[in-house]
Formats: sequence, C-alpha cells, structure tokens
Amino acid sequence: MSTHIELIPAASRGHVNLGWLDSHHSFSFGHYYDPQRMGVSVLRVINEDRVAPGQGFATHAHQDMEIISYLLEGRIEHRDTLGNRRQLQAGEIQVMSAGSGIQHSEYNPDRQAPLHFLQIWIRPQSKGIPPRYAEQRLPEQAGLQLLVSGDGRQQSLTIHQDALLYQLRLDAKQTQQILTFSPERLYFIQQVKGQLQLGEHQLQPGDGAIIRVDHATSLQALSQEATALLFDLPLPA
Repeated sequence: MSTHIELIPAASRGHVNLGWLDSHHSFSFGHYYDPQRMGVSVLRVINEDRVAPGQGFATHAHQDMEIISYLLEGRIEHRDTLGNRRQLQAGEIQVMSAGSGIQHSEYNPDRQAPLHFLQIWIRPQSKGIPPRYAEQRLPEQAGLQLLVSGDGRQQSLTIHQDALLYQLRLDAKQTQQILTFSPERLYFIQQVKGQLQLGEHQLQPGDGAIIRVDHATSLQALSQEATALLFDLPLPA
C-alpha cells in the first residue's frame, strides 16, 4: 500500500486584488495560469474570495458548470435568471447548476462587513441540462458530514457529477477523524479553518492537498477547532 500527497500551499496560490475583490486561486483561473494546476479530476476551481462591503460580481453568464458557494464570513446576495433572489450568511452553502445557461450576480449586501467565501466549480457529467439552484444550512456537529453529492444521499445538495463534497469539523471533543480512501477514487482536501495533521503534513488555512491513497489514514486537529472540505472524485478518464 502507498500514499501520495501533493500539497498546494496557500502562499503558492494565484492571487488578484482588485480593491473590491481579494481572491486566491488554488487552480488556474482568470489571469492566473499554471499548466500544472488545471484542477483535480472534475474539480476545476477553488477560489477563496473576500468581497468588500457593498461590492460584488455583476450579472454574468455561466454554462455547463456546477458552482458551489461555501460561506465563511458575512452575507451574500444571489440573484439569477431563474427568478431566485436570496440572501445567505456564514454557515450556509449554495449550489447552482449552470447547465444550458444561466445569468447570475453575487453581491455583498452588507455596508460595513466584508464577505468571505469559497467559490467552487465542478465539471458536470452531461452538458445542456436545465439550470437549477438550491441552498441549505451547514451542519454544526463535529466529524465528517456530507454536503453535496450526485444523488442527494443523506439530505445533501445535488450536482450533476459523480463527486462527493464533505465538511470535516474537529473540535475539543473529537480531535481525530479516520478516513478510508479507495484506490479507485481521487481525493482533495481544502483547509478552511485551524490546522490539521495529514500524514507528515500540517495543513494551514488556504492549503490544499491532492491525495492518492489506498488505505485508511487519519486527520488530527492541531488547533482547538479545525474545519476542512474533503472532495471525493472520480479518477480521470
């Protein structure tokens, strides 16, 4: 049995600061291009975005992409051409299937506090599907909790892809999580808050790790509380 972990340190990510937007890109995005960082399997984008008060992304179009927003701090106002107009706050998640085409905007409606969220793109299995939108509150309990899946299991939000997105939270009551990996899948961890020990590596906020492993391994919290996202992905064709 073997384990291969490829780190994407937070400091090595692409970065753009437009004044109203301060964004770090784990994978190639916009003006940041690295042919060695074009995503992992069907996971194409993880952007850590900080949006200034009263600012945001004006109406723009997307097609054939599953777009997930994971809110860390502040509020976000979502509007789209399906008629949705929603405000979400930290501790919530939204999923938008762009499908055959959708236009949307994402703003920080707060005039004082910044917005901090992760923008995640996953390529769908099929193109031209009807667009749709959904949201839900993030689970607060410690441990591994399923957020997004291809079939809606465990009351998760659904996307059009054979991919699973979990939230991992460890606290003083649960400082360790055993993860069982399959050699037939590819995994990616994005550290969100606190510090985790993954094998020989210490993950800090903003760090990512591509994991190819065919046995169980453990994640150990190195801080009083730690949160990460775990992606369970199909092997590249």
